[in-house]
Amino acid sequence: MIYRIVLILSLYRLSLCQEGRIEKIQKCETRCSKGLQCKSKLHHYFAQCRSQPTSLRAIVTFQNVSLSTVMKCEGRQNCSLHLQAHTALQLSEHIHGFSICILTAGMIFNQCRLVTFPKSTMQTWEGLQVEVQDDFSRVWPSQDVHVTLKTYPSYCGVTWSSTYHVPECSSNDLRSNIPECITGRLAYTVDSKRKKLEVSVSDMLENKDYQLRLCQKGQFTCRDTGENTMIKKDDVSKNATLHYSTPLPCLCIEGWSAMSDAPRVQVCPFKDRLEELWSGITYDPMEATLSWEPVCPVAAVISLCQKRGDNGCEDLEGSLQILNREKITFSGVDPHAQLCMKFTTDSGSWIQCPFADGNFQAWDLSVEQREGQQQLVVTSRVKSPLSLYVCVTTGTSNCSPVHSFHVHVEKSVSLNLTVNLCQPNTCLQVKRLHVKYGTTILHCHPECCKMVQDDARGHATSMAESHMALQGYWELTLVVISAAALISVVTMAASLRHILTVYWRIRKGQDGVCLSKQHTEPPHTAGHVSLGLQYHEIPVPDTPQFKNSEKANLLK
Repeated sequence: MIYRIVLILSLYRLSLCQEGRIEKIQKCETRCSKGLQCKSKLHHYFAQCRSQPTSLRAIVTFQNVSLSTVMKCEGRQNCSLHLQAHTALQLSEHIHGFSICILTAGMIFNQCRLVTFPKSTMQTWEGLQVEVQDDFSRVWPSQDVHVTLKTYPSYCGVTWSSTYHVPECSSNDLRSNIPECITGRLAYTVDSKRKKLEVSVSDMLENKDYQLRLCQKGQFTCRDTGENTMIKKDDVSKNATLHYSTPLPCLCIEGWSAMSDAPRVQVCPFKDRLEELWSGITYDPMEATLSWEPVCPVAAVISLCQKRGDNGCEDLEGSLQILNREKITFSGVDPHAQLCMKFTTDSGSWIQCPFADGNFQAWDLSVEQREGQQQLVVTSRVKSPLSLYVCVTTGTSNCSPVHSFHVHVEKSVSLNLTVNLCQPNTCLQVKRLHVKYGTTILHCHPECCKMVQDDARGHATSMAESHMALQGYWELTLVVISAAALISVVTMAASLRHILTVYWRIRKGQDGVCLSKQHTEPPHTAGHVSLGLQYHEIPVPDTPQFKNSEKANLLK
């Protein structure tokens, strides 16, 4: 019968644990088997243990020991936790009771209770096994409690001990009833246009004010952002407004009761906004280092890559780094518009190109049309040489080198190339040398042929306009000559006298007239297009102009 009762109690306690609920008791007491009277009290007996009698050596004194947590309440939100110890004990003439002692972190001495049986009943129950349950020992959430059972009087070697972990405040029963666990419940709405959070609090500790703040959650702490407020205990609405600047995934709302050592609750409205983490990339042009430091803890893999149009970003060899908690740094970086940083997490990949807007670009290459000729213009801010190849593509990104040379900003280099850049699939491949991470750029200029065609078309148009103007000039000249001949015939028929006079005047007029001569230029002939290489020198970082400048930061 006794074992059946023990089994039923054990199953009941197991069902409560599986539901995450804590058993509630009306009062603390010590209970023994039916018909057996027992009582308990605080115990401070520190006498040495006695030698074990021969009759006790064959007896297992403590059996079926179990430990659990119960809750004693004195009104709403005012409950306390107690350790409930249950054991089966075999009584004998040498045992008059037993002690239950607990020891927790910070305690110097054990806290003990002594359970004893009246002498009048000992003879009746001697040799029998009795059930004893005690729940007087007070405990607190999340404590590790060392429990020891000893006989009374204490016999050496006749003990039982174990360590028990008190449930944490994450239990629903504790969060609603234990003052040390009541954190309140937070609900919020996000106003992204005004960048503010409307927060409402429920189930807060009734007789305490309530603190609210915004903080950035780290590995172990939540760093204050300066945005905080307090809700008074008599405030009916229990609402507050908090303002934020950037929706970081580690930005959290934290709330707690306004008392010392109060537990806190956190909710993070933007925990899925990982794309906000990939800003803050900085570049040091003096050291040629590219770096990024996370503002929130995140598990990510970072690498450098070269942008390939809309086809993604190709990783640069040897650039992969795994983020722990420290700043990521890449040394020996060529700052080019196509060089990017790739961030990869379990949720996906993000690409940031810090030099896409031309910031800190070390060099640039362009083809210009000057005085009927194409010129290759290289603009450089650095002394590091460049490698140039004129190559013909074969339908892929591969390039077959035709000619190569090195370029230094200190020297002016002119180069006539034998390869016509207007030929199909002809490109310029350029890469900066003496850097660890650099991009290989393919410059293809299909517009160069268009520039030549525009010049030829313009020349033909000019010749046609000149021919039309010359034709109009001759037509006007014929009209004038015909009119002059007609006037001369009429005049000669009217009077022969006047003919000689007119003839004399005409002779005089010819001596003072300057006849126009037609000047024609030879047609423009298209010759071989030469390609010259010119430089525009720009102050480099080791000049006095740059030495006193601070390290530049690129913020995205």
